[in-house]
Amino acid sequence: MGKVTGFLEYTRELPQRRDPAVRIQDWLEIYQPFPEDHLRTQAARCMDCGVPFCHTGCPLTNIIPDWNDLVYHGRWKEAVRQLHATNNFPEFTGRICPAPCEAACVLGINEPAVTIKQIEKTIIDRAFDEGYIVPEPPEVKSGKRVAVIGSGPAGLAAAQQLARAGHDVTVFEKSDRLGGLMRYGIPNFKMEKHLIDRRLEQLRGEGVRFQTSAHVGVNVAVEDLRREFDAVLLAGGSEQPRNLNVPGRELKGIHFAMEFLPQQNRVCEGDSVPDQILATGKNVVIIGGGDTGADCLGTSHRHGARSVTQFELLPKPPETRSPATPWPMWPLQLRVESSHEEGGTRDWSVSTVRFSGDDHGNVKQLHAVRVSPKLEPLPGTEFTLDADLVLLAMGFTGPVKGGMIEQLGVNLDARGNVATDASHATSVAGVFAAGDMRRGQSLVVWAIAEGRKAAAAIDRFLAE
Repeated sequence: MGKVTGFLEYTRELPQRRDPAVRIQDWLEIYQPFPEDHLRTQAARCMDCGVPFCHTGCPLTNIIPDWNDLVYHGRWKEAVRQLHATNNFPEFTGRICPAPCEAACVLGINEPAVTIKQIEKTIIDRAFDEGYIVPEPPEVKSGKRVAVIGSGPAGLAAAQQLARAGHDVTVFEKSDRLGGLMRYGIPNFKMEKHLIDRRLEQLRGEGVRFQTSAHVGVNVAVEDLRREFDAVLLAGGSEQPRNLNVPGRELKGIHFAMEFLPQQNRVCEGDSVPDQILATGKNVVIIGGGDTGADCLGTSHRHGARSVTQFELLPKPPETRSPATPWPMWPLQLRVESSHEEGGTRDWSVSTVRFSGDDHGNVKQLHAVRVSPKLEPLPGTEFTLDADLVLLAMGFTGPVKGGMIEQLGVNLDARGNVATDASHATSVAGVFAAGDMRRGQSLVVWAIAEGRKAAAAIDRFLAE
């Protein structure tokens, strides 16, 4: 806890966001600096709640009251030690996690929750600035070799844990840069990529090896990995996008979000992207009301779109927590992301019926109908909207099955994800799985938790 009476004396405060008119002109993170005295005041709001439900709200079971108390007392080095005890990469979760810990905060029953996410982010950023974050290589090597396939948060967390346990770890990444979805899916205005690079340097110092442009099952043979490594971890994510199978889907100008977003991230990295998908001067329609849709919205604003409309199939959530999701559950309620502050139109209970185009095969209009809460079309509510660029951000249906998964022959669960037992072991001996590839698309905090648990299971397996 922080100050005994802090939750009675102080109100919730967050750092200011930069002016939307200014921030859409660049790709930098959107938040202004937050003074230390303000942060310590926020940490003081953490109360002696007896049972800290924030622990269970967080998949990593972060020891949140402890590091809130340490921040309140200005003990930053001890705070980062507590933070790292459960979370390898708080600089990622402090930026892109939706903070289920705050939804479960006991203070949140009748007051605004403690600003856990902001405190977490500040602890780790200060730790890097102060030089507290250094490689922690193992004192003794095991002589065992582990291949980690995928360099997203699950793969990197597992790699760090296994390397610190003394194993020789090689991470295989099919892309040309490391970081997975954090590198090429999350826009820079939500998380700048130097944050990934500085953490990768620590992992290299701990002995982790990385191979980029190494697509297992394509240009890296599955048989070679099975032969050369004592264990293999599948952490390749959930990359099969959900399609929209309606007439006109084949028209030019209709793209998956993960065709659109990575291209801009590459440009931010300094790459040249021929025929880049741009929203500049276009009427953009985003289908999907979640985080990925919001990322497409913010990116379209920065491109200079003529108009942007975001549709969601489900009904509009209530402004405050729904009675159907009482504390400490993750609340069903309307969320306004930074991208929504920047402009555009949001609409709910809309189902796309078809697309129509011009004589050159370019999409020009979206035809839709409003639907009931049971998703049944409502007669007489049909409408048409101009659309020069349509972005499909409707989630993912599981890992890509071709290539590595087929060649390994691992069993899949009923949802099409890689099936494992409680120890993250697949049906193939010595092969484990973690993250979205195992549980389906989820949060960065779940990916890190999965990577840590899988690493512990692999360590036990190698000790047998």
